[in-house]
Amino acid sequence: MGVVIVLISPFIYFTSAKEERYPAFFRWSRIWARWVLRLMGYYRKTDKKYWLDKDQQYIIIANHASELDIMMSLAIVPNCFVFIGKKELANVPLFGYFYKRTNILVDRNSIASKREVMIKARKKLENGIGLCIFPEGGIPDPSLKMAPFKMGAFKLAIETGVPILPITFPDNKKHFPEIFEGGYPGRLRATIHLPIETKDLTVADLPDLKNQCYDLINEELTRYDFK
Repeated sequence: MGVVIVLISPFIYFTSAKEERYPAFFRWSRIWARWVLRLMGYYRKTDKKYWLDKDQQYIIIANHASELDIMMSLAIVPNCFVFIGKKELANVPLFGYFYKRTNILVDRNSIASKREVMIKARKKLENGIGLCIFPEGGIPDPSLKMAPFKMGAFKLAIETGVPILPITFPDNKKHFPEIFEGGYPGRLRATIHLPIETKDLTVADLPDLKNQCYDLINEELTRYDFK
C-alpha cells in the first residue's frame, strides 16, 4: 500500500486538494487499488450480472469481512464514489491521510457524527458522486458469516432515489482475514448484482429493502460456500 502511494503521491496530493478535483483523484485511487492487489499476489475475477451505466451514480453496498474490500470496490467499480467508513482508518500511515481527505469518516460511537455523515453523504449525491457503504457497520466477528445490516445506506437510497448496487465478496476473508492473521495470494472473486431501484419507495419500504439486500448477498455467499 505504502509503496504505491509514494509512487503516485504527487498526483493524488494535487487531485485531493480540492473537492472539484475528486473525479481525477478517484481515477488515481483505482490505479492504486489495482496495483496494490497485484503486488499482494491477487488477481480479480468479476461475475457481472449487470454492466454498469457509466453515467449513473450508485449507493454501493457489500459484505465486509476484510480490508481488501476497499481495494476490490475501487478496482471493479468505475463509477465515481466515496466511502463512508470508520474514523479509525485515518490513523493508517500514508493511506489514512488521503482517506480522511477525500472520504466521509464516521465515529460509530457518536450520534452527532452519524447525523453529520448523513448530511455530507446527501451533498455528495447531489453533486453526482456515488457512495460505498458496508452496511454491517464494520468487519464483524470472524465467527459470523455476516452481521445484521444497519439502516443508513438504505435510508439514503430511498430519500435520494439513487439505486443500490449490491456486491458480494466471497474470497476476501479467507485471503486476507486480518493484517496479522495470515492469508495468501490467489483469486479474488466478486459478484456485481443487478441494481435495486429506489425511486418509488418510501420510508415504509425501508425494512423490506434492507432485508432484500441482505438476503441477496447472503444467498450469493452461500453459493460460494463462504464461511
